[in-house]
Amino acid sequence: MNRRGMWAVMLVVALLLVMPNAWGQRPPQTEPPRGVVTSDTLLSWDRSAMPGDIELMAPRTVLAYDRLDYGKLYGRLFVTCSPTNYPALGRCPTEDTGENTSTISRVGLVLTERRTGTVSEVVVHGQLLRADGNFACSSDAWKQYPRTLHTSYAIFCAANPPAGTSMHLWLPSSELERLVAGKWTGSLELNLRSPVEDSLGVYRFNFDFTITDRNAVSIYFPAFHNVTPLVQLNAAYDPIGQTIGGRTVLEMCLYDGLGSLAQYLGVTVRDRGGHPPGPSGYSLWHTDGGTDDTRRLDYTVSLAHSGATVRMPNGVEQQLHGIDSAQLRLVILPGMSQPVFCVPTPITFDIPRVPISTQQAGTYFGELQVELRVPTTTP
Repeated sequence: MNRRGMWAVMLVVALLLVMPNAWGQRPPQTEPPRGVVTSDTLLSWDRSAMPGDIELMAPRTVLAYDRLDYGKLYGRLFVTCSPTNYPALGRCPTEDTGENTSTISRVGLVLTERRTGTVSEVVVHGQLLRADGNFACSSDAWKQYPRTLHTSYAIFCAANPPAGTSMHLWLPSSELERLVAGKWTGSLELNLRSPVEDSLGVYRFNFDFTITDRNAVSIYFPAFHNVTPLVQLNAAYDPIGQTIGGRTVLEMCLYDGLGSLAQYLGVTVRDRGGHPPGPSGYSLWHTDGGTDDTRRLDYTVSLAHSGATVRMPNGVEQQLHGIDSAQLRLVILPGMSQPVFCVPTPITFDIPRVPISTQQAGTYFGELQVELRVPTTTP
C-alpha cells in the first residue's frame, strides 16, 4: 500500500473512532414533564459569608427532545410567567416574545420576610439552549448561541428545526446580597409552552432562606445617628418644694441581626462616671472634680419593653423576652445601605428629687455604657 493509501485508511479509522463520541453527546429522547415539577431550595447563611450563585437548573438541563418527530416543536419551547399570579409567582413575560436575542433573561422573584411582612424582589437569571436532531451544524448537536427564556425563536439546521430545548436557571449571589437578616420565603412558577401547545408543564421553585447578620448587631439611638449620644438630663428646680430632679427619655432601638427573632436580648447598663456611684447605682458628678455628697446627683435607669418597665441595676444583665412579637421600627443603621427592623426600647433616666440646699450649684456630668448580648442560637 502506498503512503497515500495508508493515510486514507488511517483517516477512515479516526472517523470511526470519533463519531461515536459525538453521538454520545446528543441529548436523550425526553418528553416534557406534563405536570408540576417542584423544587425546594432551603438555605441558611450569615451575611459575613455569602453563598455563591444558586443553581436552580444546571446548564443543558433538557426540557424536551425528540429527533424523530420534529412536528412536536420541542426545539421551540419557551417558558412564561403565570398571568393569574403575576407578579406573586414571578415577574416576566406571560406570552411568547418571539425575540431573536441571546441575552440573559431576568425573572423577578418576590420574597417575603415572615416576621415583618417586608417584601423584596430579587432577580433570577436564565437562558434556553436549542439542540438539533443531527450533527450537520455542530459537533455535539447543541446550538452555539442561547436564547432568552420567553421566546420560541429557533434557527433551522439542514432544513429541520431544532429537536429539543434545555434551560439554565440560577439566582446570582449578587441578588442574595440585597436580602437583610430574617426568614425569607417565596415561589417562582414558569409555564413550559410551545407554539402549538400552551401548557406542557409547570416548573415551580420554592425558596426558604434563613439569613443572619451577627456582625451588624447594634444599639441604635435615632437622635444620634452616627455619634455617641450626649444627653441633656432634665433636672428641673421646683421653687415651691425647693427641690431638684426630673426625668429624661432617650429613644433607643436594638437590632439583633436575626430579623428580630432572637430568643431574648441581654441588655446591661454600666456606670462609667469614674467614681463609685451612689446607692441608686448611677451618679452624676460636679465638673469641679469634687467627690463629696454635695457634688453628686444620683439617678436610676430603666427600659421600656413590651409595655413594661424594666429596672436596670448597674452592671446586671436583664433579659428582654418576646422579641419575636415585639413592635418594630424601620431604620437605616450606620454603615448599612438597606433598612432593617429593630426593637424600640426607650431608655429612661430618673433623677429623684432632692433638696436644692444639699447640692453644689454648677454643672454635673456622668457617663454610662449600654451593652447588648444576643444568644448564639439561630432561630
